[in-house]
Amino acid sequence: MRILVLALEGLFDTGLAVTLDAVATANHIASRAMGGTLRFDVSVVGVRKKVRSGQGFTVPVERIEPGLKPDWVVVPAPNATTPEQLLSALARADVLDAQAQLLRWHAAGVPIAASCIGTFLLAETGLLDRREATTTWSLAPLFRQRYPQVLLDESRMLVPTDVGITAGAAMGHLDLALWLIGRASPELAAMVSRYLLADVRSLQAPYIIPNHLAMADPLIHRFERWARDNLKGGFSLQEAARALATSSRTLQRKCEAVLGQSPLAFFQDLRVERARSLIHGSSMAVDAIAAEVGYEDGATLRTLLRKRLGRGVRELRAEFR
Repeated sequence: MRILVLALEGLFDTGLAVTLDAVATANHIASRAMGGTLRFDVSVVGVRKKVRSGQGFTVPVERIEPGLKPDWVVVPAPNATTPEQLLSALARADVLDAQAQLLRWHAAGVPIAASCIGTFLLAETGLLDRREATTTWSLAPLFRQRYPQVLLDESRMLVPTDVGITAGAAMGHLDLALWLIGRASPELAAMVSRYLLADVRSLQAPYIIPNHLAMADPLIHRFERWARDNLKGGFSLQEAARALATSSRTLQRKCEAVLGQSPLAFFQDLRVERARSLIHGSSMAVDAIAAEVGYEDGATLRTLLRKRLGRGVRELRAEFR
């Protein structure tokens, strides 16, 4: 499999390194344990002759030869952690040139894989419009605002489409690399995962911090503070709107626009977060924790935890043992 990694100025060092290391590990295992019949040919290419990483290291890049048609192109994340940094990076000349190159590869039938903030670069091309995608959960409100035509679901770790695949935040680069390896050999991907002590994750949801997302908008931030003070009670959209001096329609619309979910769903996320904290930090019984976050019994809470986090109470308690 021929893979090109498209390196841009100021890229996220770990994203590039973990991608290359995972594939190198796959080649090592394949040569020793699988008869050497499978190999990944990886090159780091750039739209400029010189590329430095976000930490200032020089990244050796090869020139993109005209007509070069790999099996996959991988777009690592830029090292931009705030909306201001990211929007500035997206306006750079080299990033615009990279977008044009991605469109040429797509027109030639090359699938494109992007991880974390690299998904913004792919979305800028319009190739994700009317398609499902994921991105780094921490910048999901900005993604949703900037690309309203994309069907974003930041709770997922990997989202494949006919364009290629998008992956979630930061270490989602590793999940993406394992997925690409698995395309060639599921057995090899499983072995690489064990060598690197890398669990296969399907969800970002367990890692999302609700109050970080709420801070993207003043009204949602106020709603988040109100909700935390009212977790024990039953949720009422009308009551929440009155407390925030807004209308139910406005609160509903704003939650959908910023968070991609209803006020009730966000309220339930806060309940899950609080319950998870109590499971980790106390010896309270599940029924007592359920009452603390507004549920009548532990069975309801167990179902919600499993649905939202993909884990039950036993697994959550084991995380901190």
